[in-house]
Amino acid sequence: MEFIDLKRQLALIEPDLMVRVRKVIENGHYILGPEIKELETVLADFTGRKYCISCANGTDALLMALMALKIGPGDAVFTTAFSFFATAEVIALAGATPVFVDIDETYNMSVDDLEEKVAKVRDGKRVTEGTPERLVPKAVLPVDLFGLVADYGRIEPVAKQYGLHIIEDAAQAFGGVYKGKKACSFGGISTTSFFPAKPLGCYGDGGALFTDDPGLASVLESIRVHGKGTDKYDNVRMGLNARLDTLQAAILLAKWRVFEGEIAAKQIVARKYREQLNRFVLQRIPQDCSSAWAQFCIQSPHRDAIINALKKENIPTAIYYPKPLHLQTAFGYLKYPVGSCPYAEKVAAEIFSIPMHAYLSDEEVAKICSIVNNS
Repeated sequence: MEFIDLKRQLALIEPDLMVRVRKVIENGHYILGPEIKELETVLADFTGRKYCISCANGTDALLMALMALKIGPGDAVFTTAFSFFATAEVIALAGATPVFVDIDETYNMSVDDLEEKVAKVRDGKRVTEGTPERLVPKAVLPVDLFGLVADYGRIEPVAKQYGLHIIEDAAQAFGGVYKGKKACSFGGISTTSFFPAKPLGCYGDGGALFTDDPGLASVLESIRVHGKGTDKYDNVRMGLNARLDTLQAAILLAKWRVFEGEIAAKQIVARKYREQLNRFVLQRIPQDCSSAWAQFCIQSPHRDAIINALKKENIPTAIYYPKPLHLQTAFGYLKYPVGSCPYAEKVAAEIFSIPMHAYLSDEEVAKICSIVNNS
């Protein structure tokens, strides 16, 4: 059994995939070939955004967003304490200071804690002993974790009140929906990842940014090619080498044919899991929201015993994430004490993920649930 079964997916898309890949090879347009613009148009239409700018990976997408918004030293960027390292890493790389916000039962950012910490920074108070003095509250960077879009209905008024940019990290949520709006449609800039394990994944690294602002779109297109201006030898700003490979765009276009069907199939799998595992603590999915189910997670103080029981039956698991961001060694200089984001710390100690993809059979789901329930 696979944790995410890309082989079953390949069996469906292989003929179209090979035609598209061969076309790129025959044309020789490996860098910013026509498939790039085709993909960007498809993704922009899907999300309802005016502009999509593809890039090399989800980390570059986040860094490009910070660069385009001119966020740097002296700025505070509020982000979740419970996510993959890249979410906060890019804030530090930009020279800004991450301010870590606890999570709630959705595993996404706690808006109550966000409000408290933004007000503290605005009033010139340190969040921790290691937080620099006199930071300027500049942006909020929520994460749509495990496929569930963050609570933008509450985040947006906070951002407006304090004059914060919103950057949506939807790396795990492409295809998710919040109250009728799709992931990647929130904030001034939203980002996603096409890492192979993501809801829409390529066969390598890839990412994209979305915006409705033509000025930001132009700046982002410049940043992804070394800050180029009118041509590649006219550099008007500092940028990155952050282009999406044309081959990866072709792969994503082949996968696009089955993407919406996969999202629908995962809703069925998730519903079966939630019905059969209802004695466990599971991610809370608010009304009018639909997860893209990048992962299906279970929270239990008996995590190790359950994982070992599944391992004996050759059923893979994963732990996302064993150490919250505010306690990572790399952020030790900020001096967040244990207990400063208590819910994130509790979840990190208890959470694990079981196989989740569109091609799980009823028998496979039942077997997994039986082992989990009896461990």
